[in-house]
Amino acid sequence: MAAVLVGQFHARDAEGRVYSVHEFQESDPSLDGSGKDVITYKLAIGDRVSKLGGEKFMLVQSGIELIREPEPQIAL
Repeated sequence: MAAVLVGQFHARDAEGRVYSVHEFQESDPSLDGSGKDVITYKLAIGDRVSKLGGEKFMLVQSGIELIREPEPQIAL
């Protein structure tokens, strides 16, 4: 299974700590060629992150909930 970094974002926990989350797209090839792509999330330090839904995530090892920070708006 090969993983490709497709994005990254910041998320914040209830105490205000900011985490850098990396988003990966992994190919799951099958023998018949009908493989599917799976999106996974990890912190920059390697800890696994689960998506709960919407903008909510959770650190797998500690159970800490995170909320994705909105993308900054750049004025043109």
